[in-house]
Amino acid sequence: MPKTAADVLIEKLQNWGVEVIFGLPGDGINGIMEALRQRKDTIRFIQVRHEESAAWMACGYAKYTGKLGVCLATSGPGGLHLLNGLYDAKMEKQPVLAITGHHFHDLIDTHAQQDVNLTRVFEDVVVYNTRIMSATHVENVVDLACRTALSYRGVAHINFPVDLQETKADKGYSKRNIPHHSVEIFSRGARLPNAADLQQAANVLNEGKRIAIMAGAGALKATDELEHIAEMLGAPIIKPLLGKASVPDDSPYTTGGIGLLGTAPSQEALEDCDTLLLIGTSFPYMEFYPKPGQARAVQIDLDPARIGLRYPVEVGLVGDCRRTLQELSPMLQRNKHRKFLERAQTAMAKWRTLMEERGTRKDKPMKPQVVAWELGKRLSDHAIVSCDSGTITTWWARQIPAKRGQKHTVSGTLASMACGLPYAIAAQIAYPDRQCIAFVGDGGFSMLMAEFATCVKYQLPVKVFVIKNNTLGQIKWEQMVFLGNPEYGCELHPIDFALVAQACGGTGLTVDDPADCGSIIDQAFQTPGPVLVQAIVDPFEPPMPANITMSQAAKFAESLARGEPNRVKIAMTALSDRVRELV
Repeated sequence: MPKTAADVLIEKLQNWGVEVIFGLPGDGINGIMEALRQRKDTIRFIQVRHEESAAWMACGYAKYTGKLGVCLATSGPGGLHLLNGLYDAKMEKQPVLAITGHHFHDLIDTHAQQDVNLTRVFEDVVVYNTRIMSATHVENVVDLACRTALSYRGVAHINFPVDLQETKADKGYSKRNIPHHSVEIFSRGARLPNAADLQQAANVLNEGKRIAIMAGAGALKATDELEHIAEMLGAPIIKPLLGKASVPDDSPYTTGGIGLLGTAPSQEALEDCDTLLLIGTSFPYMEFYPKPGQARAVQIDLDPARIGLRYPVEVGLVGDCRRTLQELSPMLQRNKHRKFLERAQTAMAKWRTLMEERGTRKDKPMKPQVVAWELGKRLSDHAIVSCDSGTITTWWARQIPAKRGQKHTVSGTLASMACGLPYAIAAQIAYPDRQCIAFVGDGGFSMLMAEFATCVKYQLPVKVFVIKNNTLGQIKWEQMVFLGNPEYGCELHPIDFALVAQACGGTGLTVDDPADCGSIIDQAFQTPGPVLVQAIVDPFEPPMPANITMSQAAKFAESLARGEPNRVKIAMTALSDRVRELV
């Protein structure tokens, strides 16, 4: 039987090593779906409940595996739904291929149904973007799309009119298009900075006394090198959210996170350092960096455009972080000034004690930190933890320690809600034998909670932990602490998520007592298949910064004075937390 253009598409993707495609069928991709059906034993199609989830899953798959993530959507609204997850891939430089359908090619731009110019819509999010023009166009386009996404670590988009999907391949080549001239080859460069830059960077670092390291997503594969460099330089390792797993949280060299969700020792280290080594990070909050002129800086990044993006660095090293550190290491002298690191270690020991105190409180309503703490203790050494955006991110960042061998991620730069469950599904598909966790808030989870049915459909043993406080907590506290306004529009109508899980065919559990929290988590892990635990927590527990500024305190007081509806409960909770820290 002659191959169709859609057959060529899918076979090309298989040749590129694609093993799974996330998507939702539609009449604009019927030809592609038939090609997938015929190859269902060699390439998986994971049906989602919303195309946005397909893009999130493709991005999560790329994040966790380093491979090309692929998502598929129909014409018009189907393709439009992909955009949020694709922007996550763009902003965090993940290789993703989006394939969208279109209606009949000779009716495009004639006001036909679902006549959305998706190539134009996608222009801002992609590194490669085109529409299939014929069956003989497919080979060339697929090779270039996959190669570009992988090479430039970004989103490629192929738009495929539905009638062309069913046309016969190998017919109608133009005179300049030699059949089968394109191949599935992706080549990597050496990815190393030049010797002069390495020596200049070593000179800067060797002259420093109080050296701090900030390690982001680009350093995730350089754990051993990071700890070795930290020992040589006497430098604490500060971890933005996307670098959470770059070194384990029990490492003697790390002071944990930075920013509003970070630790006090990390902030103190940045405020007092005289030298800064940035490794694979574009941490966006510039107010947390040292003041310009305070510290000399060296930056390592694979993308030359990112050098000097956030801080005025003296030397930029363009290359793979792990290999660059290996080349840099022999040039470094052991820093004799160890007090800076020792002070950070002392401060971090106190911080860990504080986090344990917050995570082991027995009072009711149950604190969200308790759930994170109890979960963190029970995670396997190879767990994959996908967090969502919101106050949930604070509890993940502070109370769930990253262990050596684990993977952790979140929508760090786009900071979009609803990513947690799709990420976890992608992780479980990529690593069926690993423990995969979605740690999510009720606001973000409810946006795409139908994907729990996807877990059930494909028998994915994802464990979902929903921190339920019936409010958009992050927005509420931003309104109060940053603007001085009473909260408005943040309360959520309660949903019984355990019943939702059961309605989907999975297991749903509920916990609201800290005394039962550990045993319920144990039960979840012991239960086969997908399990959802809804943890009902104190809605008035504030995700406060590690170091509260006078401005933030003033705005907080102002919001209470201006008529915050829950001001008495909030004030008492905040006061109680502060008293506990002081005593």
